[in-house]
Amino acid sequence: MATIPADRSLESTLAFLRDGYRFIGARCDRYGTDIFQTRLLLERTICLRGRPAAELFYDRERFIRAGALPRRVQRTLTGVGGVQGLNGAAHADRKAMFLSIMTPAAVRQLGQLFDDEWRARIPAWEGGRTVVLHDELGRMLTRVVCAWAGVPLADSQVDRRDAELHAMIDAPAAFGPRHWRGLLGRRLGERWIRDVIDRERFGTLPAPEGSALRVIAEHRDERGRLLPSRIAAVELLNVLRPTVAVNRFIVFAALALHQHPAWRERVRESEEVTEQFVQEVRRYYPFFPATAARVRRSFDWRGYHFPRGRRVLLDLYGTNHDRTLWPEPEQFRPERFAGWRDDPFGFVPQGGGDHLTGHRCAGEWITIELMKRAVTNLTSTMRYDVPPQDLTVNLRRMPTLPPGGFLIANVRRTA
Repeated sequence: MATIPADRSLESTLAFLRDGYRFIGARCDRYGTDIFQTRLLLERTICLRGRPAAELFYDRERFIRAGALPRRVQRTLTGVGGVQGLNGAAHADRKAMFLSIMTPAAVRQLGQLFDDEWRARIPAWEGGRTVVLHDELGRMLTRVVCAWAGVPLADSQVDRRDAELHAMIDAPAAFGPRHWRGLLGRRLGERWIRDVIDRERFGTLPAPEGSALRVIAEHRDERGRLLPSRIAAVELLNVLRPTVAVNRFIVFAALALHQHPAWRERVRESEEVTEQFVQEVRRYYPFFPATAARVRRSFDWRGYHFPRGRRVLLDLYGTNHDRTLWPEPEQFRPERFAGWRDDPFGFVPQGGGDHLTGHRCAGEWITIELMKRAVTNLTSTMRYDVPPQDLTVNLRRMPTLPPGGFLIANVRRTA
């Protein structure tokens, strides 16, 4: 039995925070392998990269999610007790609940609401002012997803709720003030949504049929029980928060259009090309760095031993940049998706595996829909200038963005 290559550091948490998205990939390259072991947060951890590793990682007979995510991630990003940490029948039941919300018609409805909101905001951007695209998109998506989900949100509350949701998104890999803001955002957000859930259940806040609020508030688990109101709040936030986080992908799409201007005309001409462009943005730019699981029971794979209970990390960013899967992975080439068929283990920007039975993100269709609508608006609905600014994407910061949130100026509506 071969020994899994070991990272030289006795404890790699600081190195992970320092190296960011490239932590796993850099060490795989260093050791000439797609598997190594290290210690993260004082716990022995196996790190994996690549398609075979992803196919292994999403084997439900070999891995579980319970107890895999560090507590600091649950207490900020995902919420304690959410679908991301469930297994077996409980996970299947909860995942089916989410998928019942994400019907093609519902996804199109959300996209149309986003379109309407975008076009309504253009007059406020005109007149020569400079717009921080990330911030504008965050507020837009907060309004839109709440309206779509059946969650009441007064105009006076948009900035507050948007700030809480973004604090959760920004906190998991941070220490100090960023993490503290995430903890506070999580606590305030759950309090807000728990009240909404209770009002729906008491009949004082009727929610539309099929809305996320109604589906989650009235869902009964595999044993026929309503979800506890706190868990229901966690799961409704697991609809709102990831949708708002799509503003990061949209900023990256705007950055790609700026840095590769020839694609502006191409996406205007074809919806098929727009989808290729969106998929390449999702592959090329950083979103989630990695995802975690635990070994269900001991097994051997490719001559390596995986002991029961060991935490395992799959490198999502590194798999999307694996040169054995993606020729010239550091080149932005949307044409690579022409004629492409979905590969649930080779293309994993929001996780891999099967949507229905596995842990692949249920909101992936929403992400693609919103990004396609955004690219159409950026190329066809309006014109704008990109003023001088720092557009570097720091792969050491998780999650990352251009430092200023991508500034646009001199916005004008097209005919």
